[in-house]
Amino acid sequence: MSLFGKFFGGGGKGGKGPSPQEAIQKLRETEEMLSKKQEFLEKKIELELATAKKNGTKNKRGALQALKRKKRYEKQLAQIDGTLSTIEFQREALENANTNTEVLKNMGFAAKAMKSAHENMDIDKVDDLMQEITEQQEVAQEISDAISKPVGFGEEFDEDELLAELDELEQEELDKNLLEIGGTENVMLPNVPSTSLPSRPAKKDKEEDEDDMEDLQRWAMEAM
Repeated sequence: MSLFGKFFGGGGKGGKGPSPQEAIQKLRETEEMLSKKQEFLEKKIELELATAKKNGTKNKRGALQALKRKKRYEKQLAQIDGTLSTIEFQREALENANTNTEVLKNMGFAAKAMKSAHENMDIDKVDDLMQEITEQQEVAQEISDAISKPVGFGEEFDEDELLAELDELEQEELDKNLLEIGGTENVMLPNVPSTSLPSRPAKKDKEEDEDDMEDLQRWAMEAM
């Protein structure tokens, strides 16, 4: 049996190995134990260093012994650091493997569920159903258009005539506005002539002219 097999309690040839969850838990417990061992050794190193400083030249032998113990503790501490790194790497690998296993398991479960959901589905039936839905939507749209179309109760008007009438109304309104604008402007009056106009002939002179004209016409008739 291997060292890891003994540590995790693995059985013989026919024994069943631990599950990933169990192995991960064991590795975490080992990490915790080694971390506590690290703290203990660090305290021991600090203590031996203080002893060596305290003895110094007074007790050279005691100082040397303290430094030797300090070196041993430092060596053990370095070994524990290496072991912890190895265990952390193994735990992370197990955790990733366990995660991948769970992901694949769930994906397989989802694939089976999808297959079960599609067992009673026929692609031809689905196409027919979608075509029928499209036709019904078109019918619904036509009905909506027919309902929303305005009803004139039989009255129909020529749109061209209505537009012509509208143009006339707009032109009348425009002419009215122009007249109102023009009435507000100051109109320039012509200058009064400086010379006096000829006076109108008197009524008597007009009658005399008419008599002369009649005499001239009579004379002309006699001469003929």
